[in-house]
Amino acid sequence: MLARFRSSKHTPVRQSKVRSASTHPGAESFYAQNVLDHRTLKGLISNQDWQTLQESIAENRSIPFHTADSIANALLKWSKERGVTHYAHWFQPINNGVTAEKHDTFLELLRDGETPISRFGAKQLLMGEPDGSSFPSGGLRATHSARGYTCWDPHSNPFVLEHDNGATLYIPSLFFSWKNGTALDEKVPLLRSEVALQRETLRLFQVLGDDAHFSVHCDSGLEQEFFLIDRSYYLRRPDLIATGRTLLGASPPKGQQLEDQYFGHVPNRMLTLLQDLEDEAWKLGIPIQTRHREVAPGQYEVAPRFARVNQASDRNLILMEILRKVARRHDCAALLHEKPFKGVNGSGKHNNWSVGSNHVPSLFYPGKNPAANSTFMFFLAATIRGVDLHGDLMRVAISGAGNDHRLGANEAPPAIVSAYLGDDVLDAVERFIKGNTSPSKLDLQIELGIPSLVGMDRAATDRNRTSTFAFTGNKFEFRAVGSSHNPSRSNQVLNTIVADSIREMTTQIEKLIKAGKSPQAAMEHVSRETLEAHKRVVFNDNGYSAEWQTEAARRGLPNLKTTPEALKTYNSEKNRNLYTSMKVLSPEELEARSNILYEEYIKKICIEGKTVAQMALTQVAPVAFTYQKDLARSISALDAHAKGHSTNQTRLLASVGSSLDSLVSASTTLRSHLESVHDLNGDARQAEFCEKEIIPLMSALRAASDSLETVVPASAWPLPTYHEMLFHQD
Repeated sequence: MLARFRSSKHTPVRQSKVRSASTHPGAESFYAQNVLDHRTLKGLISNQDWQTLQESIAENRSIPFHTADSIANALLKWSKERGVTHYAHWFQPINNGVTAEKHDTFLELLRDGETPISRFGAKQLLMGEPDGSSFPSGGLRATHSARGYTCWDPHSNPFVLEHDNGATLYIPSLFFSWKNGTALDEKVPLLRSEVALQRETLRLFQVLGDDAHFSVHCDSGLEQEFFLIDRSYYLRRPDLIATGRTLLGASPPKGQQLEDQYFGHVPNRMLTLLQDLEDEAWKLGIPIQTRHREVAPGQYEVAPRFARVNQASDRNLILMEILRKVARRHDCAALLHEKPFKGVNGSGKHNNWSVGSNHVPSLFYPGKNPAANSTFMFFLAATIRGVDLHGDLMRVAISGAGNDHRLGANEAPPAIVSAYLGDDVLDAVERFIKGNTSPSKLDLQIELGIPSLVGMDRAATDRNRTSTFAFTGNKFEFRAVGSSHNPSRSNQVLNTIVADSIREMTTQIEKLIKAGKSPQAAMEHVSRETLEAHKRVVFNDNGYSAEWQTEAARRGLPNLKTTPEALKTYNSEKNRNLYTSMKVLSPEELEARSNILYEEYIKKICIEGKTVAQMALTQVAPVAFTYQKDLARSISALDAHAKGHSTNQTRLLASVGSSLDSLVSASTTLRSHLESVHDLNGDARQAEFCEKEIIPLMSALRAASDSLETVVPASAWPLPTYHEMLFHQD
C-alpha cells in the first residue's frame, strides 16, 4: 500500500511467525503450550501435592509450603524447556487496563561465586517485592513508606511470553502494601468479591436445606473491540501516541453511514494479523472463538469462550498486550481507546457475567417455565436489587475520560444504568409477582415459510444493544465496559452488589422460616417482594431515546453523564458500608480508589489538552498560514488582471482567516486554563474544571482545525487523515 505517509522502509512481516493456510497445523496441536494449566501441572507434581493443591483451592485455604515448593520446581523445569531465562510476578496496579512486571533471572551462583545454577523455589514463587512508590496509591502510601509485595495467585495459570531473544515466565499475582496488607491492585478486591459471593450463596443454600451446592463460581466472557491502522500513520499522529485517540481530524465523506462494515469481508492483511493473534492467544490457552469486523471502518472484535471470572480477567489483559505486539509485527497499530475516532463508533468490552455452582452451571438459567423456577427468580431478583441500589457503582466501574465519549452516544448504552430482561422473562416476572406460575405463551418456533429447512427455535430474549445490563438467556451482558478497561473492576462490582443482595434476602428468608413458612415459600415470598420493590430499574425499550431520559428521571434513576459526576458518588457512606460489610474494600482502600480515579481523569484530560494545543500551533497553524498567504497572493494576482472576479476566493480567504483566528485563540486560552487546573483545591473541583472548561476549549480548537483540514490542500496537510487511517486496510 502506497500513501503520503508510508515509510519507504516498510518493515515486512516476520514470515517465521505467520503460517500460510496450507501449513497451519490446527490449534489443537499447540493449544495451551505456553501456559501451565492444571492439566499440565498434574503430570509434573506428585499425586499427593496435586490433591493438596486442589483441596486448598476448593476450600479457600492456604497451600502448604512444601506443596508450593513442588509446584515451583515443576514451573522451573517446564519453563526451561521453553527457553525461559527470567520470571516476573505479573500484577494489576490501580491504573485502568495497565499491568506491571519486574523480571528476575533464574540464574544464581553457588557459594564459590563462580558456579552458575538455575534456582526457583517456593520462596520465589510465593512472594516478590517490587518498589511500589511510583504506582497510583491514592494516599495509601508515601515515597518514604513504599514497600509493596506481590503474591502468587494460585487460581490463575502461569504463562510464558516469547520475545525476539528468549522468553519470560509470568506469574499472575496480587499486589499489596507492607502496611496491613492494604490492596494496591485490582485483583485483591476481585478475589475478595468472589469469596463474598460464594460465602453468601452457600449460606442461602444452607438456610434452604439444599446440600447439592457446595461450591460457587462466577464466569465472565469478554468481547474485545479495537481498531487497526497502519503503523506509519500512527507514528505521525502525536495525539494517538500520547492519548490513544485522535484529537483533531475531519470526518471523511464516507464513514459508517452505509452500514457496510459490520460483519463485512476482512481485508487480507488484517485477516493475516488476526490469525496470528489467535495463534498467539491459543498458545496461551486463551480460547478465542470469534473474530469479525465491527460497525466502524477499521474496527474489529475478537471474543474468547467464557471462563472463571478471575481467569477471564487475566486472559483479557494478556490478550490486549499480545494484540499490541502482534499488530506491531504486522506494521500496524492496535488502538484500544474507547473513542479513537470522532464520528464513528467507539470500542467497548462487553462483559458477559454469570454465577454458577458445582450443581448448576448457571444459576441464571430460566428453564422452560421461568415463573415456576424459584431459584432463577431468586437470583434474578438479587441481581435486579443490586443494579437498582448500586447503579452508581456500576457507573463508576465503567467511568473514565475515554468511555465518557461513548456512553449515551447512540453507540453504547446511556449513562443511566438499567437492566433489560426481554419480553418473555419480564412477562414471567410479572406473573411470578402475582403468584401465577403458568408457562409462557410466547411462541418460540421460527417459521420462515421454507419447508425444507430444519426446525428452529428462537431464544426467549431478544438482544438489546441499548441496555447497560442485558439478560441474554443464562447470563447478563454488561455492555458499557470500556475497551481499554481492566475487567477486574466491573466484575468485582457485580460480584459485590449481588453478594450484598443475596445476604439481605437470605436474612429475610431466615426470619420467615423461623415464623413458620417453608423454605420454598419463604424464598418465593422474598423474591416477589424484592422484584416488586426494584423493578423500576428494568427497561426493555430503546435506551438511546430521549423518552428514556425523561422516564428514567421520573423513576428516580440517576443519570451520571460524566466521570466527575459518577466519582462524586463513589466514596459515599452507602458504598463504604457495602464494601466494609462484604469485606471487599476497607474505607481507606475505597477512598484511595476514588482519589486514583479522580487523578487519572484529570491527568488524561490535561495530557489531551496540552497535546492538542501543541499540535494546533506547531503542525496545523503553520500549514494554514502558508495556505492563507498563497490564497492572498492568488487573489492579488487575479484582481490585477480581472478586477472583481475574486469574490469566491475572497470568501474562502475570510473563512480560512476566521478558522485560524479561532484555532490560535482557543489554543492560547486552553494553555492558560491548563496552567490553572492545579490551582484549584481538591480533585473534585479540578475534575469538574476539566469537564466544563478544558474539554469545551479542546472541542472549539478541534472545530477550527477540522474546518481548515477541509480546505487546505491535501498534499500539504501535516497529519494522516481519517480516510487514510480508517480505509487503508490492505
